[in-house]
Amino acid sequence: MSRSILPCKGENGVVVHADNLEALARIPDESIDLVYIDPPFNTGRAQARTQTKTSRVEKGGDRTGFGGKRYQTEVLSKESFDDSFSDFEAFIEPRLQEARRVLAKHGSLYVHLDSREVHYVKVQLDRIFGREQFLNEVIWAYDYGGRPKDRWPKKHDNILVYVKTAGAHVFNQEDIDRIPYMAPGLVGPEKAARGKLPTDTWWHTIVSPTGKEKLGWPTQKPIRILERIVSASCPKGGIVLDFFAGSGTTGAAALACKRRFVLIDTHPGAIAVMKKRFAAQKTIRFE
Repeated sequence: MSRSILPCKGENGVVVHADNLEALARIPDESIDLVYIDPPFNTGRAQARTQTKTSRVEKGGDRTGFGGKRYQTEVLSKESFDDSFSDFEAFIEPRLQEARRVLAKHGSLYVHLDSREVHYVKVQLDRIFGREQFLNEVIWAYDYGGRPKDRWPKKHDNILVYVKTAGAHVFNQEDIDRIPYMAPGLVGPEKAARGKLPTDTWWHTIVSPTGKEKLGWPTQKPIRILERIVSASCPKGGIVLDFFAGSGTTGAAALACKRRFVLIDTHPGAIAVMKKRFAAQKTIRFE
């Protein structure tokens, strides 16, 4: 086997530019505390994200704003990838097998999907992990974007949670961020001030297309969602693995929660985004 890609002494993280199936072979058995993956959703179309900046100009420009003032739009970055598979189940299954192999006995796997593939992947995970190792299906609900007129608007993703060994898995209940009670007057001032633990339905906005958190990657997820997952299911000082790393949000969440990480992605654009994101971090190795 090639040299392990786990973080070495003094390193907080490793970012690997490679096919994830090949890179996973370089991770020892039962060496990872938490796996989170946000694989392509098999939408059947290219996923694209263009990051722009608009500046006011005295003459010319490509758009008119309030009061007739002219503005020029500058394209800062454009990233895209093909999100289409003729057989998504055949693509994802060996990667799920590897995820189970590298997980420690106390480890957990979070698989972030949507309604297109989640039911197929759950059947695969039941077979790979065992139905008794299914812990949760988390629903991440948001409210942003278009609203079709011929169906209920789709405003949620599904996150399947499996554990390597039921009952031995890590779940740091006291470290999970709390949310307000919907009826604080019914629970008393002490409980209301503390807040309650989230359920398996998480209400959280998407990453704003124009906000500071957005890095130009098409499928970037909010860091608060990943911080909740890492805090709950990875021991302090443990290692988090994401082998569809994209913009590197899983790594950023691991750093914020004082965990280490391994990020893998095959797309050059994703690696470029992560190099920029972690440019100030001197304890991260790029391969």
